[in-house]
Amino acid sequence: MSHVEDHDSVRRDFLYYATAGVGAVATGAAVWPLINQMNPSADVQALSSILVPIDAIEVGEQITVKWRGKPVFIRRRDQDDIDLARSVKLEELVDPIARNANLPPDAPATDENRTLDENGEWLVEMGVCTHLGCVPLGNKAGDFGGWFCPCHGSHYDSAGRIRKGPAPRNLDVPIAKFFDEQTIQLG
Repeated sequence: MSHVEDHDSVRRDFLYYATAGVGAVATGAAVWPLINQMNPSADVQALSSILVPIDAIEVGEQITVKWRGKPVFIRRRDQDDIDLARSVKLEELVDPIARNANLPPDAPATDENRTLDENGEWLVEMGVCTHLGCVPLGNKAGDFGGWFCPCHGSHYDSAGRIRKGPAPRNLDVPIAKFFDEQTIQLG
């Protein structure tokens, strides 16, 4: 093998490696924006957790806030609502699962497992009917003193549990906790 042939071989190998390297960098530069656009935008990240002041909510009142583009019901229940919800036996429920993101997925749908506090005064749940996504009416609407979905007639009790109608499951309880005595944190 002559010196010229050896030089051509080294040069050819260098060109192959250089071309492969440039191709890899170009592919990475083209693919990175496609992958990066799948990350949540700044406005979505800002809404991942919100603080809701609750000091102005009187006993028996409910407010609706928007979180992640959906309504969330925050109700400060009176003792009648609490007693009514706690008197329901699990066997009477259409959906016996709590649907509370703060608890294990198989937690039973007792009133205690659906409220934010031990006393049962604060109830926080997604304001979206589990049938087809309508927003139920509150203020003790429906046959069970909770919410009524006007779209297809689902009735929820004062703990947000489905009691009658086409909805297959209870209203979902989002990740929530007390930030302090006057604020609830969602997310």
